[in-house]
Amino acid sequence: MASDLSFVQYVCDQIGGAGPVTFRKMFGEYAIYLDGKVVVLVCDNQMFLKPTAAGRKLLGEVEEAPPYNGAKNSYLIGDQLEDRELMAAVVAATAAELPVPKPKKPKAAKRT
Repeated sequence: MASDLSFVQYVCDQIGGAGPVTFRKMFGEYAIYLDGKVVVLVCDNQMFLKPTAAGRKLLGEVEEAPPYNGAKNSYLIGDQLEDRELMAAVVAATAAELPVPKPKKPKAAKRT
């Protein structure tokens, strides 16, 4: 089941205090970015936060689950999503701990 765009926008609103967030549709679901880093996946209208030590410290006990079959576990965010301040802090702390994405290679010119 694909996620609803309205749920993705709700998640972005809830975590918006962390900074400018953007999202992108990927494989029928959504990735949410902060500072160019994927910090959240939204799959089946559920929020999955990338696991980091900073995130665990702020969340305390948190359920872990894979966002899709074959994926590594992420933090499954449930009722905590209602707490905007907590979500902004957790997402900002998570983004700060994640590595900067590698630059994309330029596309090769087409041969004629």
